Amino acid sequence: GPIPENAAVREEEVLAEYRQIADCLLDCGLNIIWFETFSGMDGIWETAAYIKKRNPDVFVMAEFCVDKYGYTRLGHRADRLLARAAACEDIDACGLNCGIGSGHMEKVLGQMRLPEGICLAAAPNAGYPEQLQSRMNFVNNIRYFCDNMEAAAGFGLSILGGCCGTTPSYIEELAKRIDKNRPAVRHRQPEMEAGEKPVTIKENAFAALMEEKKRCGHKIIAVELDPPLGAQVGAFMRGAQALLHAGADAITIADCPAARVRADSSMLAAKLRRELGADAIAHMTCRDRNLNATRALLLALEMEGVRGVLAVTGDPLPSDAPADLKGVFSYHSAVLARYIRDFSALHVYGALNVNARNFARELERAFRKVDAGMEALFTQPVHTRQAAENLALARERLPRQVKLLGGILPVVSHKNALFLSNEMPGMRLDAQMVRRYEGLGREEAQALSIALSRETMRAIRAHVDGFYLITPFGRVEIIAALLATASEMR
Repeated sequence: GPIPENAAVREEEVLAEYRQIADCLLDCGLNIIWFETFSGMDGIWETAAYIKKRNPDVFVMAEFCVDKYGYTRLGHRADRLLARAAACEDIDACGLNCGIGSGHMEKVLGQMRLPEGICLAAAPNAGYPEQLQSRMNFVNNIRYFCDNMEAAAGFGLSILGGCCGTTPSYIEELAKRIDKNRPAVRHRQPEMEAGEKPVTIKENAFAALMEEKKRCGHKIIAVELDPPLGAQVGAFMRGAQALLHAGADAITIADCPAARVRADSSMLAAKLRRELGADAIAHMTCRDRNLNATRALLLALEMEGVRGVLAVTGDPLPSDAPADLKGVFSYHSAVLARYIRDFSALHVYGALNVNARNFARELERAFRKVDAGMEALFTQPVHTRQAAENLALARERLPRQVKLLGGILPVVSHKNALFLSNEMPGMRLDAQMVRRYEGLGREEAQALSIALSRETMRAIRAHVDGFYLITPFGRVEIIAALLATASEMR
């Protein structure tokens, strides 16, 4: 079984644990070892190779646990996981087990393009348990189970079984139904209905512009504008229009930043797209929505012509939040990115914290985000030399096709500088920079904020594909000045 993900445990420690388990099984003389109920390939590749090295004759199986839509808990799509498992020369059989009942298992398998050239397996649950007198019980439905598994066998399965809730009676009846001498011939799987087209990633101006500007040596510019706290949207729309006129390539909209309630980022993105024709990128957090709500929102964004989403885990709820207000956090941003990429036709972007104290660990997360399908990473604001060095390291290590947009947040006052330094997690400001704002009036502080931001833009421009300008307190005039600076950069 899988070792649960834990940020405090290093990958090499997890692999050592898997090897220890494998050693115990091999020392017992077992000739079949089964990876069951996994949500991804992490640990399987290396451990399967270790097992085969110790004993090439051991039969290695790898099975994954999916929901009724065909996705694992980590957001991997079943057909892609099975294709990866089939490509591993140390795995002899792969398939699905647990998580869902036989009806959903048959449906998921029937909708997939299953890999060729490998033994395929399936072991669903007996169904879905019901709570009876504080205990979870599965309804006895042997006939229904076997009907579905007999149908699923037609997709080319060579190994059939059962997981939670099944008993020897299930397997006995299934064995009577299946001709064990039959070859595992795959029946033709359903074709698309007439007129139905496969979902493809639709191009949007921002994604195309990133590629075009990169080829020309120019910088792409995205500007973040916070959504309003109330229902009055006029100032927000006027600000967005001014930023677009000043040269912003896209407007990004935060999703209730700092976990404080603001107008919904996705609805505002649709409004900008519809009324201003803007390329709008909605931030989408894992904090406030479960998977069903996220999927519904993705469908609505597609209908409205929004083509970009910035997937972030999201700030935690503040300590003064009401006791009955709970964060969802069913998954993190990389998992969300996989759902967005596989379930919708939207481009997906992510965040990179260049202020992280352990930047090596942050880079590891960045690689997982890229693997999940993120096309560009928007960085946290760069205010220190260390952040700039981390950004340069990220550009050196990450694949070149992944765009990096350097975060620029103008500091508008001494009070603002102190707040960012002391009360915003993950924000780093140089102490000397904070002191420079002491005693300055509004206009002087604004001039300093523009000057310092321009210095940062010039310092990082060699390492970024563009800039991610974050509007402070709705003061679009500051960002307009920086947009003029960005447009001059090559």
